[in-house]
Amino acid sequence: MTATREFTITRELAAPRELVFRAWTDPEHLTRWYGPRGCTTPLGSISADVRPGGTWQATMVVDATGQEFPTGGFYLEVSAPERLVFTWREPGGDAESVITIDLADLGGGRTAMTFHQVGFTTEEARENVHDGWSSAFDRLTEHLTDPEEEIRS
Repeated sequence: MTATREFTITRELAAPRELVFRAWTDPEHLTRWYGPRGCTTPLGSISADVRPGGTWQATMVVDATGQEFPTGGFYLEVSAPERLVFTWREPGGDAESVITIDLADLGGGRTAMTFHQVGFTTEEARENVHDGWSSAFDRLTEHLTDPEEEIRS
């Protein structure tokens, strides 16, 4: 079966494009929003060698149970601050897809983020991942309103 299922999520964020790009590439930012609500991604689990061919990894931990979901991949394209393309391994699994993030400067300190992910083998996987990212982007939106706030345990 070919992995052609995909989805796109767009968000308008009240933050400059450079900050949004850093939120995707800097572990100090990622730890504050990466993963759906009910999960934490400890800073020590995040690494990001942000260059084409570089690797990234992060482990989401379910707050209620402590269950861990490691994920990671390779950067394919890095064009700061407007575009990021990388592979993404399904949390705790082997399936891999490709994520493209395009950031458009809307002026006035606002950014349009277009997130596209392709490569799902089942509709169920596509739907579950879509819902997880949608929840994570709610957290990203909140983080960008106060990006320098202290890390909460």
